[in-house]
Amino acid sequence: MFKLYNHGGCLNHGCEAIVRSTKKILKRDVELWSMNPELDTVYGLDKIIDIKFDEDIAPGKLRSIYMKINAKLKKNDKLFYQQSKKKFYDNLKSCDVCLSVGGDLFCYSGVDKLYYIDQKIKKKKAKLVLWGCSVEPEEIRKNEIIRKALAQFDIITAREKFSYNEIKKYNPNTYLIPDPAFQLDAIKPEVVNKNFSGNTVGINLSPLILQYVSNNRTIEKSYEKLVDYILNKTDMKVALIPHVVYDFSDDRKPLKKLYEKFKASGRIVMIDDCNCSELKWYISKCRFVITARTHVSIASYSTCVPTLVVGYSVKSKGIANDIFGTYENYVVPVQDMETDTALVENFKWLMNNENKIKSHLENYMPEYCQRALDAGDKVRNLLIKGDL
Repeated sequence: MFKLYNHGGCLNHGCEAIVRSTKKILKRDVELWSMNPELDTVYGLDKIIDIKFDEDIAPGKLRSIYMKINAKLKKNDKLFYQQSKKKFYDNLKSCDVCLSVGGDLFCYSGVDKLYYIDQKIKKKKAKLVLWGCSVEPEEIRKNEIIRKALAQFDIITAREKFSYNEIKKYNPNTYLIPDPAFQLDAIKPEVVNKNFSGNTVGINLSPLILQYVSNNRTIEKSYEKLVDYILNKTDMKVALIPHVVYDFSDDRKPLKKLYEKFKASGRIVMIDDCNCSELKWYISKCRFVITARTHVSIASYSTCVPTLVVGYSVKSKGIANDIFGTYENYVVPVQDMETDTALVENFKWLMNNENKIKSHLENYMPEYCQRALDAGDKVRNLLIKGDL
């Protein structure tokens, strides 16, 4: 049985896109161990996959005291992390293949937790796969826990070459394979926003990128100048497209500010939250896309839409570099946005090279997307023959 874990829920539609695409790629029955199964049901994920509640189980009082003492003495929370996922561990069998579907989890804090959870899975004799990942090469080099964590996987699929080249040094069972979401199907919503049309620039703005700059206002002003340029210097409309809608990181909040500032133009529309396949349909109908979220760029690249990414990590640079041979002009590192005209200038470049970019994507993406589908063969080989 395939078991997907480290899924935080569909309010991050990138996570949803990975799950939907992974089910398609594996072509087998799959269990999704989700931390937010009720939210997954809201977006219809339960219609295609068996969802289990990856519940954090609090230990009993005496057990809790023991774990706290142990954590203090050994300076880690290994026992707590392994106890908290007890329901998931108890469900594991040696014939299972467990896929960690949080592609960029090793880019953030909490790596020790991931390491201890995966360690427990290995003790259950299940196979372990890190699926569609990106990891900052510098973090791998300087963080021993990351290196030890990566070494224990039976298979790692790295979604871009920058991560792949470094991970391969510590785990030889690493393959360079595009993000699973390149196989996501675009599905037209039953009710399409009546103000949405094809001659449109899709724009995504994430609160996450504001954490990577000293002056948040520079980023906000850059987006304002971009929208102003589109509305006053071109005949295109603007569609604001949220892709993550958690309370603590809700794309709709900064996008709503943009909408309110320019709504009087009559040429800007706010796309309502919907599932990732429906969002991909909107993205696929745009003429251009400017995005801060990686999985918006994956949706636009895979449907051959010229795209500019406001990036903050290796994943955006790596994916663009793999597709175009360079990330220059295709990714604006948010840390380098020292002026509020950076987006406008890069968007002008995108417009001037529209036909060239679109032609390259149309020629390149079919084979590239197929490689994401072919990844299923490598993982299916981990199943014992009796389960095939």
